[in-house]
Amino acid sequence: MYRIMLVDDEQNILNALRRLFTSSAFHEAGGEKYQVETFVSPRLALQRAGDGVTFDLVISDYRMPEMDGVVFLKAFRQVQPHAERLILSGYADLEALVGAINEAQIFRFIAKPWHDYELKSAVVQALAHRDLLRDNQRLADQVRLQSGTISKQEMALRRLEEESPGITKVHWGEDGSVIFDDAELSDSAAQEADKWLKSTK
Repeated sequence: MYRIMLVDDEQNILNALRRLFTSSAFHEAGGEKYQVETFVSPRLALQRAGDGVTFDLVISDYRMPEMDGVVFLKAFRQVQPHAERLILSGYADLEALVGAINEAQIFRFIAKPWHDYELKSAVVQALAHRDLLRDNQRLADQVRLQSGTISKQEMALRRLEEESPGITKVHWGEDGSVIFDDAELSDSAAQEADKWLKSTK
């Protein structure tokens, strides 16, 4: 089962997307079932991504008041680099998006209003691409292990980090205790979001 995050400041869009992802026709297209979480706030979505819950795919709207979709997806990539990223937007935004899509390494742009078949196809392709990259990484790690350029421990840590992002980046206290900060985003993700907020004032 794949875990998918949907982010849009309009609840009716999120409801429509959720209905699509839970429809039997959607499951037939990819042969998989999806666990979907929706967020009207990009900041809350980033907090959720930092909670150690691994998402396979995130789909974000472009125009949102808190931060635009490209800034959000760049910040999300800092927290969960292995998740595929799609962006939804109207054709009017296309010119502004072209450069930013490469910058945030977005897998695909989906125009609003979307066609269900196009969205289904993009989701299936994005998840297949993610699986292929993960399999390639594992094979590359096996080769490195056999050639002695990576240890079994390093390989296990990489796999653990892929399954639960952030778990290997533990903050230790002076007394050996583990320090948790649930609301913490990576510095670069927070800086990207703050930069965008300042540029809109």
